[in-house]
Amino acid sequence: MTDLPALWQLTRNRVLVMLREPEVLFWIFLFPIVLAVGIGLAFNDATPDTIRVAVERGSPAQRYVEELARGPEFEVTVVEVGEAPEALRRADAAVVLGGGGVGERTIILRFDPTRPEARTARLLIESRLQEAAGSPGPLTIREEEVRVPGQRYIDWLIPGLIGFNLMGTGLWSVGFYTTQARENRELRRLAATPMRRSDFLLSQILARFAFLLGEIPLLIFFGWLVFGVTVEGSVLALALVVLVGASCFTGIGLLAASRVRTTEGVGGIINLIMLPMLVVSGVFFSAQRFPDEVQPLIQLLPLTALNDALRAVYNDGLAIGSVVTELGIILLWTAGSIALALRLFRWQ
Repeated sequence: MTDLPALWQLTRNRVLVMLREPEVLFWIFLFPIVLAVGIGLAFNDATPDTIRVAVERGSPAQRYVEELARGPEFEVTVVEVGEAPEALRRADAAVVLGGGGVGERTIILRFDPTRPEARTARLLIESRLQEAAGSPGPLTIREEEVRVPGQRYIDWLIPGLIGFNLMGTGLWSVGFYTTQARENRELRRLAATPMRRSDFLLSQILARFAFLLGEIPLLIFFGWLVFGVTVEGSVLALALVVLVGASCFTGIGLLAASRVRTTEGVGGIINLIMLPMLVVSGVFFSAQRFPDEVQPLIQLLPLTALNDALRAVYNDGLAIGSVVTELGIILLWTAGSIALALRLFRWQ
């Protein structure tokens, strides 16, 4: 038969222990609120998304620009003929309207069928164009499917997962280990040796780099093997972005663990750092979905800059010189966090 007083005391003790653990409190009470606020801000707009349409200059479609832009459904931009493929590749437009020397009443509608908004857009555009053309006779609209590399959701997601992985493993592997070593008095024993504080912190960064050799190539290989996601840019440029990102979050992990005494305490701090960036920095959906008022702050976050740089190289095939601003933001976070970690770090 169950001993009810003993069961009550055991339950009470367990609840009290959980209430003393910041990590448990965070996941039970704060995480659902953070997630609800972040996703609510990103998707609280009740108006439908605007469909971006690019129209080639000098094509038969250009005469219908004003008619297409008449309603709220379309955001129309006139581009040069050579710029149209780039507009599709970078997702600056869901559909490109142009011509091909096939007649004044023939319009070529180019779109990527792997993008859901493109499939919807072509139906709305065809209806609007035919309505605007009127007589004599309907327009001839030819559809051309352009399967643009790097514009599927999975293509966009893989670099975001790399960025999230660099953040998560950097914070947890370094921050948690350092605090655990302090809690177990391992750091106290190391402090008794002729070892400098800077050497200990640098060793954490170098050890983190060692794991990158298997961690990131495995994710890239998996994306290519299972989903056909390819690296469009230079592998060396991608490796440089990865190294800078890993350094940044290793430094932030060292700073998070610089004075914390318990693993429960550092767990709460790491989650407090990670979760806002997981929501707003463009891991699973674009950071551009958030209001314009908070965009300057979001763009200054290290994970936002890292994800933007990864996608520029991975998806867009850009050179390293095109992500100087993003790398600058990441390096500032790196230098600041390591400098503060060196200043604040305690062995016990």
